[in-house]
Amino acid sequence: MAAKLKITLIKSPIGAIPKHRATVKALGFHKLYSTLEKPDNEAIRGMCQAIRHMVKVEEIPE
Repeated sequence: MAAKLKITLIKSPIGAIPKHRATVKALGFHKLYSTLEKPDNEAIRGMCQAIRHMVKVEEIPE
């Protein structure tokens, strides 16, 4: 596994179901096309998997 994940929000959560909107908020996104670096663990990967149609995920090697 990579040390960190680079996650970019590429689709607006406005029309999404409430569970997906909550996941976007829990990850820490505030604006469209913003990018976050999160640790690579099962919880973060699961959140990205739930909203995979809304985010772009890249692995950042150590």
